[in-house]
Amino acid sequence: MDGRGNANNAKDAPGNEADDAVDQRLGETVRLLRQRAGFSIQDVANKTGLSTGMISQLERARAMPSIRTLRLLSIALEVPISYFFETSDPAEVPRYIVRKNSRRLLRLTASGVVKEALTPEGKGQLELYELTLNPGASSGTDFLQHTGEKAGYILSGSLRLWLDNQAHVLEAGDSFRFPSTVPHMFDNPTQQAARVIWVTTLREDRATV
Repeated sequence: MDGRGNANNAKDAPGNEADDAVDQRLGETVRLLRQRAGFSIQDVANKTGLSTGMISQLERARAMPSIRTLRLLSIALEVPISYFFETSDPAEVPRYIVRKNSRRLLRLTASGVVKEALTPEGKGQLELYELTLNPGASSGTDFLQHTGEKAGYILSGSLRLWLDNQAHVLEAGDSFRFPSTVPHMFDNPTQQAARVIWVTTLREDRATV
């Protein structure tokens, strides 16, 4: 596939302070979840297929993860991908409601993706997100497949959805649904941002993305 970009490269130069803070928090979260599970870096590498060097760089905020990388980590560590999101203000957070100005964010600067959680914190049978894909943004460089199901609706812009090596260009108003066992990935090959409502059902009783 052409134009997918590489979202898993180690940092070549320091970013701005906000991006560095996001990467630092992500790295600390990965390390704490790994240690809580009693896994070594090698254990996580074996479970995800990622290299030990990549995992070490992520934990030290020296690499920028893609959505695919975080999906693999969430599966290996048995947590929802929302564990990697910025934490919301715990004061008076409704149990079943998410207000627009209280959405938890996941900014993946390397991938060009901003992911907003539309479902409340805590485990459930599905997760709902609003994705903003900047020009050239992608889910990563490799296909992903796992159990569960995915669906979505294009709010604006264009999304190129790859399903089993076949590309489908979706425009505003288009929608989709597919089993997550189908090898899949996505990107935005255009010069304008795209916004997508993204739904993921969770595999069995464990959370995935």
